Amino acid sequence: MPVAIITGASKGLGRALAEALAERGWDLVLDARTGPPLQETAAALGAYGTRVRALPGDVTNGAHRAGLVAAARELGGVDLLVNNASALGAEPLVRLEALALEGLRHALEVNVVAALGLVQEALPLLRESPAGTVIDVSSDAAAEAYETWGGYGASKAALDHLSAVLGAEEPGLRVWAVDPGDMATDLYAAAVPDDDDPRPGPASVVPAFLHLLDRRPESGRYAAPALLEVTR
Repeated sequence: MPVAIITGASKGLGRALAEALAERGWDLVLDARTGPPLQETAAALGAYGTRVRALPGDVTNGAHRAGLVAAARELGGVDLLVNNASALGAEPLVRLEALALEGLRHALEVNVVAALGLVQEALPLLRESPAGTVIDVSSDAAAEAYETWGGYGASKAALDHLSAVLGAEEPGLRVWAVDPGDMATDLYAAAVPDDDDPRPGPASVVPAFLHLLDRRPESGRYAAPALLEVTR
């Protein structure tokens, strides 16, 4: 069975994507910072008959990243790496004049440095896979200028560029930066707690990710809303 590593997988988009892959028979290595929700997710996904390894920890920790890849190796390798774990830099978000530099550093460490570190750790196994794939979860804030989203958006823009360069350097892989669009997630609620406008749940955008995995287009940046239009 193919094997996926998914970070930030205890809830939200990470859990929704993990569930969709489990339904398809994928074996999974799941990461999140908090143990109990991650273990609950792993138990629920194990009901699909797939093998699930849940490793709570911090993706900024090199030993934890190595443990994720080691767990995948025990399952047979790495066919898909999903860098989904994210940090905002400030909760709630603030204008750049008030953004603590330590908060910006943390967003860059989680969203960019740790993502690259995990790619580097997994790259030998990804190269061995007949369909090695990296999905870096981006944001429309990486490409659009929204007030208060500067630090987070800058980190995701940097992730987009790393994805593009990795795709050029590794032509045997598929490397996609994917903007999932608006979703009702804990991350968004922490970013803008006063915004109670209805938003679609994370599961609603999962078909866009599955479309990429099924069609395997060229490496590049993709927006889930546009992909969902294609799948309808």
